[in-house]
Order: sequence, then structure tokens, then C-alpha cells
Amino acid sequence: MRMHILICYDVETADAAGRRRLRKVAQACKAYGQRVQKSVFECQLTESQLQALKRRLLRIIDPNADSLRFYRLPNDRAQYVETYGRDTYVDFTLPLII
Repeated sequence: MRMHILICYDVETADAAGRRRLRKVAQACKAYGQRVQKSVFECQLTESQLQALKRRLLRIIDPNADSLRFYRLPNDRAQYVETYGRDTYVDFTLPLII
């Protein structure tokens, strides 16, 4: 069963190592979900995918300088997400028309 997960992060980018961590965190999140803001991703994951992503991200971040949050959200996105302005979210569970 897939869960809706919101991932938020703040990576210290004062030095080159921080900027590398920021890119690696974004790449890891992009592999599992979609970016909805600069440091916020929405993902639909199984429990095992969530655990794998957590392990991957925890190997990247510096716990003394960076922040990483995972929010488990209710299943119906329309009931818990309000968007104003530009919304880049794409529901990949719906049929795609090309």
C-alpha cells in the first residue's frame, strides 16, 4: 500500500560541501517523488521505499547543519493540500493523455 509522504529539507550551503549535499538530497528525492517547491517533495511510497529513501538521505545530510522532515499525509491529497499560485504537481495515478 502506498502512502503520501511530504519531504522537506534545509541544507546549509555556506560551503562547497553543503552545496553538494543539497544537490544529492534533491536528486535522491527526485528519484522517489516530485518537487512541489524548492526544498519540498511529494511522494507516493510503500513502507519499504520510504525506509530506503530515509536511509539514503540520512547518509547524505550533515545532522549538525542540515534539517530533514518526513510527513505522512492522509490518502486523499485533495482534502489536505491547498495550493495558491503556480502548482507543478502532477497526479501520476490518473490516465495521462499525450
